[in-house]
This record gives sequence, C-alpha cells and structure tokens, in this order.
Amino acid sequence: MALSGLEVFKLLPKTNCGDCGRPTCLAFAMVLAQKKASLEECPHVGEEAQEALGAASAPPIKLVTIGTGDRALSIGEENVMFRHDEKFYHPPGVAVTVSDSLEAPALQERLAAINDLRFHRVGTDMQVDLGEVKNDSGDPSRFAQAVAAAASATDLHLMLTSDSVDALKAALTDEVRARRPLLCEANPENWEAVAALATEAKCPVGVQADGLEGLAELTERLKGAGVSELVLDVTAESPLDILQNLTQARRLALKRTFRPLGFPTMVRAPAGDAHNEVLWASTFVAKYAGIVCIQCFQKAQILPILTGRENIYTDPQKPVQVEPGIYPINEPGPDAPLMFTTNFSLTYYSVEGEVEASRVPAHILAIDTEGLSVLTAYSGDKLNEKVVNEALQKFKAADAVSHHKLIIPGYVAVLSGKLEEETGWEIVVGPKEASQLPNYLTTQWKASS
Repeated sequence: MALSGLEVFKLLPKTNCGDCGRPTCLAFAMVLAQKKASLEECPHVGEEAQEALGAASAPPIKLVTIGTGDRALSIGEENVMFRHDEKFYHPPGVAVTVSDSLEAPALQERLAAINDLRFHRVGTDMQVDLGEVKNDSGDPSRFAQAVAAAASATDLHLMLTSDSVDALKAALTDEVRARRPLLCEANPENWEAVAALATEAKCPVGVQADGLEGLAELTERLKGAGVSELVLDVTAESPLDILQNLTQARRLALKRTFRPLGFPTMVRAPAGDAHNEVLWASTFVAKYAGIVCIQCFQKAQILPILTGRENIYTDPQKPVQVEPGIYPINEPGPDAPLMFTTNFSLTYYSVEGEVEASRVPAHILAIDTEGLSVLTAYSGDKLNEKVVNEALQKFKAADAVSHHKLIIPGYVAVLSGKLEEETGWEIVVGPKEASQLPNYLTTQWKASS
C-alpha cells in the first residue's frame, strides 16, 4: 500500500544531512512517496525503515535489464501515463525477429541486414536493439544453431523465444549466457522449468498468458520462484486489443500500484503489410511498450520507428541541443565563410547538412540559445547582439577567419545594424531557410568575397 510523504518521513533518520541530494528529510520523503526517488539514495536509513519502506517505495514498474555493460538495454521504471506530466525515461527496445526455420544462407543474410540497421540523424546514433530468434522449427538443436549464429553475427541483445525448455537450455551456451538474453516464453505450462533455468542462468524472463489476469497470476508464481526481472507479453489478436492491454497494464501499475503487472511490457506488431506493421509498431512505441518485436527489416521501414522513439523519449522541457562552439565543415581555411545559427539540434544539423552538401568549406558558429530555434530565441531575447558578440569572443572567431565577415540567418536581418555596432564585424544577411544555403554559398558568397 502506498505511504504518504509524512508516513515516509516518520521512518527516515530526520538528520537533514543532505546526503541524498535533497535539503531535508521531509523533502526526500515527499519525492520518495511519489516514487521519484529510491530508498537507496539515503545512506543512513535503518533496517526497520528499509523493511517498512522497501516495497512501498519501489517504483510501480520494475526496471528490467537485458544484456550487460554500457550498452545494456534497460526498460521499465516509468512514473507517468503522459509524457508532458514529467517525461519518459527508458526508451523501448526494438527487436527484429529471425526464424530458426531459415536455411543457413538466408539466416546469415537476414542477420547481416539486421546488424546494418544503424542510423545517424541530427547528431544522434540510432539502431535496433535486439535480435529475436524464434524456435519456429520446434527442433532444439536447430534453435541452438540459429542462436549461436545470431550471437556471432551481431552485437545486438538477444531474445530467445521458445516454449520448449529443452530448446532454451540447448541455446544457452556459455557465450550466450554471458550476454544475458531475454528468455521467452514462460507460460502456465512451463513456468517452473523456465524459472529454474532463468535463476540458474541469471537471465530476465518474458511471460506469456491469456489476458492481463493470466499474466498477473503467472508473475506472482514466477516471483515466488525467485525470478524478479519479468517482461509481460501483452500481444493480442488485434492491434486495438494490444493497445488496450498496454494502456490497462500501465494504468493499473501506476494508478493502482498493482504489483503483479508492475513490469515492462512487450508486444509483436501485426505482420503482413509492411506499412501497417511500421504504423502499429510506432504506435506501441508511444503507448507503452517496453519492447516492440517486428518482422520487417528494411532501413526505410525501421527509420520511422526509431525516429519516433527518439522524439518521444526526450525531455519535453529541455530542447535537444548541440555543444556551442565553432564547427569546421568541409575543411575550411581562414578565407572560408563564417555563419552563425543557434544550438537547437534540429536547426544546427539542418544548417550543417546543407553546408556539407554544398561542398563549400565553411565555419558554423553554434550560439548558446538554451536549445531554442532562431526565431524563438530572438523573440525570447536569447539571441541578440550581445549574445552573438560574446560567442564570437568566447570561441575566438577572429582567429578562425581573416575577413571579419559574419553571415547571419535571414530571419534576424533586423539585427544587422546592432550587430555591426556591437561586434565591429561586417554583417552579411544570409538566406532564411537552410535549404537555400548551397545556392547562396556557391553564388552570392563567392561573388562577394
């Protein structure tokens, strides 16, 4: 049962030492009661308080980790239903499925394609996270061979999916165990054997049952058997049923603190039509899957899913931004143009991409506007003549170029006069849109320089 902030406070040491990062024990108690902090953050809490607060202060959705090391995939431990209430913390894993019924050449071809699903977009590296090997053949030996092939062909995290415990055992070689794969599927018939295997191998478990009630009953059994890291498969017959399951499980965990469903979820996007599969996979990324399994593996199909995930799992109160500074593009010399833009990630990389495509050597000064775009920063007085002058001096722009000409975005042409007075530089008004930069640099800039 959830405890109030004052009830939590009564069990804390009340020293107000600040070691937890909060000014007082009462402040820590309040965030602990809201499940926005962990009891482990207080180094002085006593055994009695740990026993009383441990379960009550645990996150409503348990954190589950698949894989090891810096690249381990962590899912779960979310606090809100809606991103604008706070933010979402742990992006869902995207898993591409491989069947062990494929012949060796086709299997290797598909694994190579999955391993190549990596992208660089607006300064961010994106890729699929998991390779799921399914035991469609029903043969433990063939399943083990497919898993071994996946483990050697890719560094992605692994999902081993079979309702046969013998197949899972055969696939769990020392090399595969060391990668801490997700073992699927524990169900009402095999759960005891899967629990024993997962406990011995120290791997998380995917759980499958009929409906949310069946999942709740099964998770309690698995927890009783010592398995604490579970992922609930809420896949249903129709996409709308899947969405309903995702929403109900999330709501029960967050609003009712219903522990049997307090685990991250996984779903399988309906296969068949690739467009619909991408559409539904993107929907499940937003609401509220911890892992989305898909059949498609073409880059054009995967990129929209990963882009949507990247957009959803950012802090809505903190714009994505690049480090302020001067960035050389196309190996510029001292006579190359110097232009400025803001450090809002999308703005900067739009400018950088167009300059790079123009093949004209240039310098881009990214000005710190707290991640705001050009017009937004100007409207909020985060972009003015003093801010630009400070950036020119801080990053030693005069040492980068010899001509003392500064190209400014056309949208803030009104700043030209004040900028010349403040900086002493010759101000050149550039185009309004980044897409116009290649033509501008190859014609107007070269003509004026």
